Amino acid sequence: MAAALASLNGTQKAAIVLMQLGRERAARVMAKLEESEIDEITAEIVRLESLDPRLAQGVMEEFHAVSIVGPTLVARGGLGYAQQLLESSLGVERAKLVMDRLTVTMAGQPFEFLQNADARQVLSLLSGEHPQTVALVLAHLRPEHASAILAGLPGDTQGEVAHRIALMERAAPDVVAVVAENLQRKASSVLTTQETSAVGGVQPLVEIINRADPGTEKLILEGLEARDKDLAEEVRSRMFVFTDVVLLEDRAVQLVLRTVEGGSLAVALKGTSPEVKDKILTNLSERARENILEEIELLGPTRMSAVEEARATIVQGIRHLEETGQIVIRRDGEDEYV
Repeated sequence: MAAALASLNGTQKAAIVLMQLGRERAARVMAKLEESEIDEITAEIVRLESLDPRLAQGVMEEFHAVSIVGPTLVARGGLGYAQQLLESSLGVERAKLVMDRLTVTMAGQPFEFLQNADARQVLSLLSGEHPQTVALVLAHLRPEHASAILAGLPGDTQGEVAHRIALMERAAPDVVAVVAENLQRKASSVLTTQETSAVGGVQPLVEIINRADPGTEKLILEGLEARDKDLAEEVRSRMFVFTDVVLLEDRAVQLVLRTVEGGSLAVALKGTSPEVKDKILTNLSERARENILEEIELLGPTRMSAVEEARATIVQGIRHLEETGQIVIRRDGEDEYV
């Protein structure tokens, strides 16, 4: 049993610990993890169809657990347990997205060798490839990785690739095989052909753009709009931008403001609309409100790039709070929550 315990990696041990915590507590832990970590741990939970109680006990002792939930150790994981855990921590919709990605991962990833490659290396590999090929590859990568690669493409190519990712729905095995074979020759890597699976669409594109810097985000959306205005509008409607703060409930705004430094907030409010400024200022204490207004006055003329950077930082914080389930963003046109 000692040898079996020693053979486990950190992700496998984390999966076993979460299984012992029970769905409710494990869900609260997973809600605070990065999406890439959630994907990896969920994959291990799915693989753990059965688990030796002695091995689980060894992992928990190593973890120095304070207590173990329930009278016995959980000895079965599997797809059903993983699905229930994800739904408890992320909600049904986001759980489905993770499980969809997991389906591709569990079957074998044709571009696995690119997942940890430097963005510049991937750009070099994709140099000269058709935009559809680039789109197919990026749609298979993690959003944050794909975002860094997309940012390195020429400006006119970014919009074209973004457009193709948004319109992509499913990838046929023979198409993926051709692309994999081509990159295999360039990178001398062995790839596994996939069954047909969902790899693109508007939402994956939104996730990629959400992780891009403001300049890249602007270029991608402009390029996309030049090719398909309706599609660009749909992408924008799914994204959260700084001015959308007016759509947040007051409690959510207050939670967001706790994470923002006064200096950054003052810069972000420079030149913004009265509606946005009022939404934020009314959710500050009287003293904090006076300080922010004074800081705005003292700033004087401010470069737009600095303003956009400050706003982007706040938006990233808002997106993180939404991803972890701490706030709910009501997009324009969506039904009210009760």
